[in-house]
Amino acid sequence: MSEYIIETKNLTKQYGTQKSVADLNIHVKQGRIYGLLGRNGAGKTTTMKMLLGLTPPTSGEVTIWGKSLQGNEKKILPRIGNLIEAPGFYPNLTATENLRIFATLRGVPDRNAIKNALDLVGLPYKDKKLFSQYSLGMKQRLAIALAVMHDPELLILDEPINGLDPIGIAEVRSFIRELCDARGKTILISSHILSEIALLADDIGIIDHGALLEEESLAELERKNSRYIHVGVSDAAQAARILEEEFHTKDFKITDDHNILLNDISLPIVKINQIFIQNGLGVSELHLCENTLEDYFKKVTGGEGIA
Repeated sequence: MSEYIIETKNLTKQYGTQKSVADLNIHVKQGRIYGLLGRNGAGKTTTMKMLLGLTPPTSGEVTIWGKSLQGNEKKILPRIGNLIEAPGFYPNLTATENLRIFATLRGVPDRNAIKNALDLVGLPYKDKKLFSQYSLGMKQRLAIALAVMHDPELLILDEPINGLDPIGIAEVRSFIRELCDARGKTILISSHILSEIALLADDIGIIDHGALLEEESLAELERKNSRYIHVGVSDAAQAARILEEEFHTKDFKITDDHNILLNDISLPIVKINQIFIQNGLGVSELHLCENTLEDYFKKVTGGEGIA
């Protein structure tokens, strides 16, 4: 059996000559949060709609729990909760009344399902406050309560923090993390807010113009974007020899004849500079650098940053 809850093979969605999603291969592991990161219009929502059978792929395959989605929708989809677009809640009803309608329509049998879902997202049960009086954060929490009301094993959430204020974002982030850590849910979440995905996800897929450019664990991405000392000198080979002999380190990378990336940031920059000069090296740069995930996103997409 595959280690992946969700796996796509060359998943493609084409509208005329335009490919909204192109040959996408994503791998979502059980019990983890997978962040699908990309600018608005990158293909995130289209991908999620194909995963839920809401729009058919032009080509390629979606496999969930080791079975093809096509032909197994009735077995697979009831085990998934989703938030793709804002649900049509009635503004003149309370949260409990709204969820009761959806529970009846969906045939959710458990009488405690509504209370459990509201408890989970921190909203009161049988409260008299109307949906129209809710803040954006409360509305988003109610939407997630609807997604988890039938206790699904897998959650697919499209931009669940979009439009929220910082407090609302922190609240939603907190209980999404809890859904994974305390309740064992596997969660696929999309966002164009890189800083939030970095705080929330275990694994990250970067999508741009419908193509998956990178798929890594967050830990691996952070390792790639670690702090380093940038050394710019007249002779990189000579500088490397000095680093080995005087500072007893080989933890560096020569990028060209004049530049070295030194990974051991504990080394004294002032002393390195002095010894280089004493040995006749011209020093053009010697400073600590720290690439952010934003920098990495720019590098892999070859373009501008992301929110």
